Amino acid sequence: MNQLIGRFETPNGAKYISQLCKHFAHKVEAEADGASGFAKLPCGPAQFSASDASLEVRIDLVAEDKVEMAKHIIDAHLARFAFRENFEAMAWDR
Repeated sequence: MNQLIGRFETPNGAKYISQLCKHFAHKVEAEADGASGFAKLPCGPAQFSASDASLEVRIDLVAEDKVEMAKHIIDAHLARFAFRENFEAMAWDR
């Protein structure tokens, strides 16, 4: 299975997990519990985790051609919630 990992250095990771999962829950199965969360995205299931200094997302891609879709879903939604931090995109890694 292909995994995509994104990281954003922020002290507000838990807050963003809550906002993202609440938003995603309108269309897909999603839930947040403090510093962790889950969303069943169309590109693959996503696990969110936060520390005092960062937000991390791990997406198990359903197909190799879903990489850009996954990045766009997370980056576009997080940009709405993290605008005060001038968020542009997560640091993505395979």
